[in-house]
Amino acid sequence: MEDDDLYENAAPAGLGDLDDPPETAITGLALLAERVDRLLRFHEDLERENLALRERNEALQVERDALHDRNEQSRARIEAMIVRLRDLEQTS
Repeated sequence: MEDDDLYENAAPAGLGDLDDPPETAITGLALLAERVDRLLRFHEDLERENLALRERNEALQVERDALHDRNEQSRARIEAMIVRLRDLEQTS
């Protein structure tokens, strides 16, 4: 939702002259109610999106931690192989 949407068909700032028909106030309130409803829907959409993003972020952090652990295990195995190869080289 764009900010412009919130202001389109905006009601007058005041109630105007006393000669204005009372429908102006009712129309203004109806427009305000519509904008509030749109804001509430937009807020709910943002809350759902935020929750989905937080869940995705958490899943990615878990995956990152698992990959980090696998990387460390691989590094340890490679270092152990290097040590064994050096030992074999020295005994030959």
